[in-house]
Amino acid sequence: MAPAQKPVELRDRPPHTAAKHSLLRTYLGAWFPIMAKYNQRVMFYDAFAGPGEYTGGEVGSPMIALQTLLDHDHFAAMRQTEFFLLFNEQDAACAAHLDGLVTEFREARKPWPPNVMIGINNATFIELTTEMTDHVDSSNRTLVPTFAFVDPVGVKATPMSVLQRLTGYPKGELLVYFAHEFVTRFRGARNAGQPLTDLFGTEEYKNASLLPTTTQRSQYLHDLYKRQLHDVCLFPYIQSFAMYDNRGKRVYDLFYCTRELIGLDRMKQAMWKIAPSGDFSFRDRFAGMEVIFGATVDTEPLRIGLLNQFAGQAVTIEAITDYVIASTPFASNHVKRLTLAEMQKQDLISSPNQARKNFYPNGTIIVFPPIQVRRTR
Repeated sequence: MAPAQKPVELRDRPPHTAAKHSLLRTYLGAWFPIMAKYNQRVMFYDAFAGPGEYTGGEVGSPMIALQTLLDHDHFAAMRQTEFFLLFNEQDAACAAHLDGLVTEFREARKPWPPNVMIGINNATFIELTTEMTDHVDSSNRTLVPTFAFVDPVGVKATPMSVLQRLTGYPKGELLVYFAHEFVTRFRGARNAGQPLTDLFGTEEYKNASLLPTTTQRSQYLHDLYKRQLHDVCLFPYIQSFAMYDNRGKRVYDLFYCTRELIGLDRMKQAMWKIAPSGDFSFRDRFAGMEVIFGATVDTEPLRIGLLNQFAGQAVTIEAITDYVIASTPFASNHVKRLTLAEMQKQDLISSPNQARKNFYPNGTIIVFPPIQVRRTR
């Protein structure tokens, strides 16, 4: 690694970054043991790793990944799996500072577990990802199961074509930051053309200018980015989380992309654990209503969605749960007690084979009324 040319300048950690880090820690706590159960090698790729800490002493995403893995309650059971943690930071001073933190961490954790390997790179996301995927492709291999955390500053660093190459393998997952406010403002700038074309992988973002309101333009750009992640990167399951500041202004979006329902469900469960504060909230929309992620779960939108989706049908509890995971902002643990049991108490649904009312073991059939509704209370 080239020596740093200047001392690192640590920054304060804003509330929304703390929220992203809480989400990352919670999700990795579930991802590591699940992947270790089925794979001999896995990789966590932090594409914009930063210096590893903030002015207040809070740790950054690379150190969160290391702590989550080595301090995991089930780490001893994961020793047959090789974990490669790849940290990339374009700024030389930040990369050198991170290298020092990782060295201290390793020294404090001796003897270091031989199945945990760390790589620290000082390159652009485009350079490193291209080099890595070129090597994999030229060797006729497949990239090991990878969870990529792509959290850049600005819009020029993460072209859709590079995301496509990084995630174009069977077991690739992606949590990517989308600078929503910046994109909405930047799209009208004179020099916005090529950077935004690269970001979206299409020039269709220009159509946002045809829409009459800021809200409509904002939602169009969100939906376009999500569609491109689906169509270009071929992710069947995508969940977005829109972050709003304390003024109610939409600041950025996080997009989680996966090919496995279990991954999508785990990410949603992690998201719901991050309660909103006075400084921020994470939101989505479903069934024409706003969904605010947090400790208090309002399942009203989910009830409306289920009544409309399955109107006049008899479906299994498994089909309902899969639909909730794949097509709503809610998770599997919101289905039975919080939603179906309340609907059954209101006689909105029934079950012909239920052994005990308000309990839904596998195979339970739920009958929905034929009339669609707007509200259930």
